[in-house]
Amino acid sequence: MIPEVKAKLLEGKRGLVVGIANDQSIAWGCARAFRALGAELAVTYLNDKARPYVAPLAEALEAPIVMPLDVAVPGELEAVFERITEQWGELDFVVHSIAFSPKDTLQGRVVDVPRDGFLKTMDISCWSFIRMAHLAEPLMKRGGTLFTMTYYGSQMVVKNYNVMGVAKAALESAVRYIAAELGPRGIRVHAISPGPLATRAASGIPEFEELLSKAEETAPTRSLVSIDDVGMATAFLAHDAARLITGDTIYIDGGYHIMD
Repeated sequence: MIPEVKAKLLEGKRGLVVGIANDQSIAWGCARAFRALGAELAVTYLNDKARPYVAPLAEALEAPIVMPLDVAVPGELEAVFERITEQWGELDFVVHSIAFSPKDTLQGRVVDVPRDGFLKTMDISCWSFIRMAHLAEPLMKRGGTLFTMTYYGSQMVVKNYNVMGVAKAALESAVRYIAAELGPRGIRVHAISPGPLATRAASGIPEFEELLSKAEETAPTRSLVSIDDVGMATAFLAHDAARLITGDTIYIDGGYHIMD
């Protein structure tokens, strides 16, 4: 649980959080933390099927903007940013916490990945962040921060992570290039690597319980982080005091393995 925070460090800031599926989502931990620190939030839900799970969370956040967003559907992402432009006219941060790969693509060998599955994996897991950065740039008139979620499987081979490791490697590279391009405008960019968490998205990875156990054994504190831990660490990076940190992959305890 996120403790009560008296210092509203992000009061007056407004941000978009993409990726809340339910109360186990990393994006929910981030949204709770940003709100606890005083930020005003816009949130999205994937589709009508997801809405009943997300609507009560959006209400708890007192979010004035709640919209559907499937980044694979042309125009939906642009519609979200159009609404933010009309209602707020500015934006201070964006949290991109989505990734997807078709089951047959994710669970197969990288060398066997079908073209369509590879393109869909990259489109949703990587290109959508690049597009969000493009749309957010003109709204970040006083600078801002862009966040995306990654995993250590981008750097090292992790059993069963497969093509998602390729996608996350591309995502982290995009973070560095976007940070260099937007840095002069005061826009910071971070990839947050929290290690494995038991989210709905992670359930598609074979032998995931074994991965969780291994991560707990080899994390520096010998424990797994929670979505609230990830949320608070992410939220602090949105503060103006973190303005000189950008283009990094931020490993939260448990975000990498101690190698044997």
